[in-house]
Amino acid sequence: MSGSETVVITGFGPFRQFWVNPSWRAAQDLKLCGLGERIEVHIKEIPVSYVQSQHVIAEIWQTLNPKFVVHLGVARGCRVVILEQTAKNSGYRDRDVCGFCPESHCCVNEGPETLCSVVNMLPVSKLFRKSGMDVLCSRDAGRFLCEFTYYCSLYHGQGRAALIHIPTHGRLASADRLLPLLKSIIQTMLSQMDDDGRAEVVYSPYEHTPQSKNMQRFPRGEMRVFEVVTVCVESVEMEHLMLMP
Repeated sequence: MSGSETVVITGFGPFRQFWVNPSWRAAQDLKLCGLGERIEVHIKEIPVSYVQSQHVIAEIWQTLNPKFVVHLGVARGCRVVILEQTAKNSGYRDRDVCGFCPESHCCVNEGPETLCSVVNMLPVSKLFRKSGMDVLCSRDAGRFLCEFTYYCSLYHGQGRAALIHIPTHGRLASADRLLPLLKSIIQTMLSQMDDDGRAEVVYSPYEHTPQSKNMQRFPRGEMRVFEVVTVCVESVEMEHLMLMP
């Protein structure tokens, strides 16, 4: 990446028992520690509201014109970090903090059913697992505000976004362990990006399957993990996770 690049990191507002949402606290911490000399980090708190989240996402892409947007959400009861590859357009039936649910149950009327990040999350997660860290890749982000926001951001940003679900239990729930891992993950994602804001390891944003012939392979030796920190955590069965903002 040449020159100064803008990266936006978002967390969610209060929700249920979380008066201060852990995702927003993590976003604030990442702002303080930064992502490197050439990265200008902006943070935004997203209300747990379908309507308000749409406005915030549109404003981010229209006013800040970021190279990349990272959305942080919470996986309640989870002990691992989860990198979400895709977001679905339909199936949103849970009510937000305002008691509202989209009448159409979708993010964008007549939008593609599935959007993918330009970052290929699978090799990123594998790199960290090889270093002994519990980082998983997922293609089901939970059909609530996290995924709703992610879809809207992928739609506005032409795939230049990521959703990371952070744990609420285990060793990675502590900021001193989570923060350096998140920083390293985001820097590794950015290492995939070329100067046009597209990843060199990509799914087409409108492609549904990881076996797509449109998927480009990252040049050998280019992608790397930044500031690797060894973290040993307990494993968790994915079917028991509750994904939430």
